[in-house]
Amino acid sequence: MTESRTEEADGRLARAVVSDFIRNGAHLFDERVDPQAAAELLAEIRATRRFDDSLFLSQAEFDADPQYTGVNPKPGRNLLERFEHRLGFVEQAPHLVEAITTLLGPDYRILDKKVVCGVPARSVPPWLQARILGNPVNNLGAYVRPEHRDVTYFYGIDFHQDLIDYKAREADFLTLYVYLHPVGRADAPLFLLEGSHRLGGSVFPHELTRTGPDAWLYRNGPYGEVAVRQRMLTGDAGFAAIWHACTLHGTQPDAADHERISLRYLVARGAAKTSAIDTVNATLAGPLSLTDTRKDLGADGSAAIRRNTVNQV
Repeated sequence: MTESRTEEADGRLARAVVSDFIRNGAHLFDERVDPQAAAELLAEIRATRRFDDSLFLSQAEFDADPQYTGVNPKPGRNLLERFEHRLGFVEQAPHLVEAITTLLGPDYRILDKKVVCGVPARSVPPWLQARILGNPVNNLGAYVRPEHRDVTYFYGIDFHQDLIDYKAREADFLTLYVYLHPVGRADAPLFLLEGSHRLGGSVFPHELTRTGPDAWLYRNGPYGEVAVRQRMLTGDAGFAAIWHACTLHGTQPDAADHERISLRYLVARGAAKTSAIDTVNATLAGPLSLTDTRKDLGADGSAAIRRNTVNQV
């Protein structure tokens, strides 16, 4: 029996997950999910398209009919629907199941799952790079050809909470993120601000002041301020992490010569009336839900603010 299996057997993993969520708002797994299964899924994903400038509309095509909403994966247009038979290495991994069950209860449910692609600079057309420069959220779906909108494509995204997409929903869900190939400093790794969840939900973009190489001061209006530590998530194929819906995280543009392809799950509590997520949420100083989650977009969904904090990292 491996050390991680021993931890599962005697409850140490469960205790560590709750403790980490209370303290840091995240848990990083020492044990990877099956790296061979990750590599096989990655190969099948890459076989579906070229991750280069052919993904994108031309400037003339986009300007003729700009569409900023309804461009992300959705039921019926989600690449992972094609690979459901390959996802057991994540969804049935014993250490992931135990951790999520501990936080959300045994009847947790998957709210959303998708492929997320960090697009390298060499794949973004020059006209598009100029247009999105400085945007806090460079979700490229609006500029991607419709047949390729079954994946979410990013070219960097500022520090944000995953609560951003769920107005008026309580923070009763978590994010599971899995790298399908090795991710180093140049591969658009995720940056987590450990402890940022303690101030609860706040409107994007967030008020952050850099105080050191890996340190920030985070303020949330009347709910106070907290010193938080920046954690860069690098790892080999199969690396997995989970974090709270109020934990700030982001990524810089992909500086490598290849795309970064990962899986992102949002997992919510089911019918269970209480679970360890309530213990975590009871420690938060701020709200667990927001009626408005962001103020960076115009009426048509385009960027209305030109500011990006994570690029200071």
